[in-house]
Amino acid sequence: MWTLNVQVMDFPGGKVAFTPEIQFISESDKERVPCYRVLDDNGQLITNSQFVQVSEEVAVKIYSDMVTLQIMDNIFYEAQRQGRLSFYATAIGEEAINIASAAALTPQDVIFPQYREPGVLLWRGFTLQEFANQCFGNKSDYGKGRQMPVHYGSNKLNYFTVSATIATQLPNAVGAAYSLKMDKKDACAVTYFGDGGTSEGDFHAALNIAAVMEAPVLFICRNNGWAISTPTSDQFRSDGVVVKGRAYGIRSIRVDGNDALAMYSAVHTAREMAIREQRPILIEALTYRVGHHSTSDDSTRYRSAGEIEWWNKARNPLSRFRTWIESNGWWSDKTESDLRSRIKKEMLEALRVAEKTEKPNLQNMFSDVYDVPPSNLREQELLVRQTINSHPQDYPSDVPL
Repeated sequence: MWTLNVQVMDFPGGKVAFTPEIQFISESDKERVPCYRVLDDNGQLITNSQFVQVSEEVAVKIYSDMVTLQIMDNIFYEAQRQGRLSFYATAIGEEAINIASAAALTPQDVIFPQYREPGVLLWRGFTLQEFANQCFGNKSDYGKGRQMPVHYGSNKLNYFTVSATIATQLPNAVGAAYSLKMDKKDACAVTYFGDGGTSEGDFHAALNIAAVMEAPVLFICRNNGWAISTPTSDQFRSDGVVVKGRAYGIRSIRVDGNDALAMYSAVHTAREMAIREQRPILIEALTYRVGHHSTSDDSTRYRSAGEIEWWNKARNPLSRFRTWIESNGWWSDKTESDLRSRIKKEMLEALRVAEKTEKPNLQNMFSDVYDVPPSNLREQELLVRQTINSHPQDYPSDVPL
């Protein structure tokens, strides 16, 4: 009901106070949102820091998997440069976001990744051989050779297959989260994306519907400062990504993405909130992509080699976390040497096996979409086979027909 001299208006969403002054909301706060961290740059615990306790077993596995991911990236990258792989993208510099976040989740949580989260699969038990099979697209690849390298997927491990299309995984994650909510599951959906993904419409649609439907989903943004060659300063004027959550009514936090202990604690706490309170949570993890965006990129064209080297040394997530586990008596130089030697041997063997394994049959290009292939798809297959018969020299001989 409207009355004269009313001080408050009832409006959908709550009461709104009136003011006789012209007041615009500031485009930004004077101070930026602080970044949660537990370990300093030297791997020492910050005084009075709040964090979720991690057992020796979990801490050692977090570090071991970060090392494994780094070795895997280096070997696959070199294989691509040798012409043995068509494409590759590393997670160098972002290992803590991968592994520590995965450690804070449960196998029942459903993952909707981008293309820089292989560490989540690694934590869940995806083997080095399975990684190699996918990158080489052989007959043991679960995608049957129909995806680009590093576009992994595993139904068994609740890890949806990576889509190269930026940010399309975000709305999918919200839908899955709402399904988990309807089924009263003790689980949440988790989706990863880069800062560049926040420039896509799917990001905004996903946050809005997640907030409105109160879906238990974790939005984990890897803000590494660059969307391929586009710096964040050319993407948005806001204080990073964390403030976008408030605009949509989503609880949010900014975390040091190169601090494994902080990432573990933030994701662990966020997961409990999301499920207990049935709400979405946005986590902005500040990090840096030390490697090139992919093997199709030369990042020294748009950023200095000195900048890359500084981040790799001063803010290295592996060395910080190693210092902490060593201070607890959980790690040693010998353990480090033994781990790196073993993983390198296993990785090279997986590479050798995957490279020699037969490719999937040509027929797999046309299967798994329709129960009964339509006439246009059958016609396409016929045309492909006719082309191969006419120009066999242009077709790889190791692919069975």
